Amino acid sequence: MSPAHQSTRPGPPRLILALTVGVIGVVGILIGMVQGRAIDSDMATAAPVPSIDPTAFRFDRLSDSSRTVVTDREGVVVATFTDGARTVAVAGPLRTFAEPRFTPAAVRTATWVRLAPQPWTAGAEQDPWVRPWLASALTDTGPDVLAVAMEYLHNAPDAMDEDEIRYAGNASYGPQRSGGKRAEASDFYDYLGVAWQFSDGVREVPSDERYGAVDCSGYIRLVYGYRLGYPLLGGNTAGPGLPRRAFAMAVFGPGELVIQDHGTRPFDLEKLQAGDLLFFTTDDEPGLDHSAIYLGRDSDGLHRFISSRATPDGPTLGDMAGASVLDGGGYFAERFRAARRI
Repeated sequence: MSPAHQSTRPGPPRLILALTVGVIGVVGILIGMVQGRAIDSDMATAAPVPSIDPTAFRFDRLSDSSRTVVTDREGVVVATFTDGARTVAVAGPLRTFAEPRFTPAAVRTATWVRLAPQPWTAGAEQDPWVRPWLASALTDTGPDVLAVAMEYLHNAPDAMDEDEIRYAGNASYGPQRSGGKRAEASDFYDYLGVAWQFSDGVREVPSDERYGAVDCSGYIRLVYGYRLGYPLLGGNTAGPGLPRRAFAMAVFGPGELVIQDHGTRPFDLEKLQAGDLLFFTTDDEPGLDHSAIYLGRDSDGLHRFISSRATPDGPTLGDMAGASVLDGGGYFAERFRAARRI
C-alpha cells in the first residue's frame, strides 16, 4: 500500500483478479490477443507485437507538447509519457469495454493505462528505472486503470481480500433521499466500510448507510488511489495526492492539465488520452462539480468516459440520463470543461 494513504485495515493485493480472454459477465471486458498501436489514436488497429527489449526503445520528444513517445526497433509506438504525470499509455492486447444494459456502444482499444513510479520529466529516459519498468509494463496483463474502473459497474462480481473487505463489485452512487434523489459525499472508504487515515492528518470514518457507494470523485479515488496506489489527500487543497472533490482535483490536483478550464466547452478533444480525468459543470452554480475517467473513442467514433452518477446509481459508461460522451449536444458534452492527466 502506498505510504501516502493508510487504512486501519490493510488494502487488497493490487492484482488479485487476473483478466482472462472472454466476456466477464454483463460488464463486458473482452480481451484479444492482438497487440496494437492505439497510443495516440484511441481507435485500436492491429499492429506488430512490440519489442520488449529495453535496449531497443527509442525516446522522442513531441515538438508541440510536453510528452515523450517511445517506439521499439520496428517503429511501433509502445508508450507515451507526459511531463508531470505518472499515468502512462502503453501498448497491449486489444480489449473491448461495454455496458450493454445502458448503451449499445463499446470502446475497443489496445491502450493500457499504467502508473509509473514517479512523474515524468524531459530526459527521464536516462533514469535507471525507466527501461526495465516499461519492458515489464508491456508484458503486464493484470488489471490496469481502465479494467479496474470496470469492476464497479452494475452487476460487476464481488471481490474480497484476505480480511473479507469487499474491494470490488457493483457500486451505488449514494443513499436515496426524499424525492428519489441520491445523496452525494460517498468516498472510497464508505464503499469499503473502513476507517482511513490520510497523510495530511485527516481521519475519516465510513458511514454505514453509504457502504458500497461512491460519488463521482470518490469513484476516481477508489480506482486510482485505493486500488492502484496513487496518493490521496483528505481535503481539498494542493498537496502530494488527489484531493477529495472534483473542483479540487481539477484546480489543485497533481499532474498536468491537458485541457484548461476557460469557462466554456472545449473542442480540442484530440489532446485526450485514456485514463485522463475529465471535469464538468452540472449545477446551475458556476464551478466544476462532476468528474470522470476518459476511456477513448467508442464504436461510434465518439469520445466516451466512465463516471459515477446518481440516476444510473453508480459508475457507468452508458447513456442513461445523459450520454457518456464528449461529442455532440448532449448533457455532459455541453458541460465538459477541463481534463487533467495525473
